[in-house]
Amino acid sequence: MIEFLLIAIVVLIFLVIFQISKSSEYVSILKGEEKSRKQNNRINGFFMIAFLIAGLIGIWYCNKLYYPKTLFPAGSASAEGKNIDTMLWITLGVTGAVFFATQILLFWFSFKYQQSDKRKSLYFTHSNKLELIWTGIPAIVLTVLVVFGLKYWFKFTSDAPKGSQVVEITGHQFGWEIRYPGADGVLGRKNYKLTDAAKGNPLGVDWGDAASHDDIHVATTMHVVVNKPVKLVINSQDVIHDVGLPQFRMKMDAVPGTPTTLWFTPIYTTAQMKEKTGNPDFVYEIACDQLCGRGHYTMRGIIVVETQEDFDAYMASQKSEYYKAFPDLDPSKIAGHDSTATKTVAQRLK
Repeated sequence: MIEFLLIAIVVLIFLVIFQISKSSEYVSILKGEEKSRKQNNRINGFFMIAFLIAGLIGIWYCNKLYYPKTLFPAGSASAEGKNIDTMLWITLGVTGAVFFATQILLFWFSFKYQQSDKRKSLYFTHSNKLELIWTGIPAIVLTVLVVFGLKYWFKFTSDAPKGSQVVEITGHQFGWEIRYPGADGVLGRKNYKLTDAAKGNPLGVDWGDAASHDDIHVATTMHVVVNKPVKLVINSQDVIHDVGLPQFRMKMDAVPGTPTTLWFTPIYTTAQMKEKTGNPDFVYEIACDQLCGRGHYTMRGIIVVETQEDFDAYMASQKSEYYKAFPDLDPSKIAGHDSTATKTVAQRLK
């Protein structure tokens, strides 16, 4: 019913516009084409000024209404993201100034220089000086902005600082899997051929690699330490996803078969951001910023930023994925773990 109503409204508007145009045509015939055209020019000129004023008021109102709902008021939650914010404000300043200047001049000129019998228009075919100005200046400004963007991009996609926390995040339709290295600080090898969620190995970890035995795997929620660089090792198991970290101003594609990385330094804990934003339900979000299928909108994860003590307590409460897959080898349940576990695993992996 609503669809038919909308169609009827559109048709009615079209008919009204058509009748107005026909009426204008009839008036032109009665008054004389030249006189009518000049009158329409004056009317359109005033409409241009009215549209300019209404548009500027609309921009101000929308900014006042929606700016508090954006991510800008809270600021970036990462040290690297502050540079991204600065670059974005500079870009908005430059493009905003150009936008307002060109739009104001466009509508003002339409009013001021409407047709007049007292003025003759100036016409020239070409100006090298004008071409140089409106080509050269934008090219220089945009080049500077691109250089700054590349500088920051190369920074957080380069090698992470020594001692950074390493976290692996793997995307699939439609969720995130998080893996942390254990006490050895090394993530175990993976082989996609070993992926088998039914057998407790959803990430295809090679259990024959001793470095994988203390790795911890959880779904959806990532825990990181405040004021400590975090290196993300990003993977995908099916299609292209994108790890979007809006509060940290970071994002990186998750590409099947091609691990990607980025690093950032969170500067506020989740608790601090709840106070900073005045939102007791605030959470750091992991969003998929690449359309990846019908369930794309559900692909959401959470990052918990906490102190080192809280993070250590969280990790101590987790059991490694290896012992979840082989509970009979859990050293807390059996004696002589080293020899027995090694022998049993070697047999199972044959």
